[in-house]
Amino acid sequence: MILSSDEIRKRLAAGSGLVIRPYSDACQQPASYDLRVEESVSLTQGRCTLIHSQEWVELPADLAATLRCRSSFARRGVLVGGGFVDPGFRGQLTLSLSNLGGGEIRLTPGDRVVQMILHEVAGDLRMYDGRYQDSRGVVPAR
Repeated sequence: MILSSDEIRKRLAAGSGLVIRPYSDACQQPASYDLRVEESVSLTQGRCTLIHSQEWVELPADLAATLRCRSSFARRGVLVGGGFVDPGFRGQLTLSLSNLGGGEIRLTPGDRVVQMILHEVAGDLRMYDGRYQDSRGVVPAR
């Protein structure tokens, strides 16, 4: 099941283990939350660029997330790679953005580029404890 905006807000307020910090109502969509860019960056045509989300995200054992490019950037040729976040992840998210569009795309702090869709996880509730735990800033492949 995908969490609705009401369910996301309830879980954030209840201290259920879901954290999105800083949270903004402007980023809350009906069934997703928009992640923002923290720093200015240029997406060069034909290249993959790593950026990090402004938000610090913590997922409890019963939630996972899928990351998708917002349609306004997808229409300009931006693709998101590596778009899954396991239950138990904590940190800023490193976003892999490829620009397949017609020219350079400038991103400025606060631009909402990626949608985070939260899904309930049933069954074995193992928590992520990998090498990207507690990420701050861009974390390249290790």
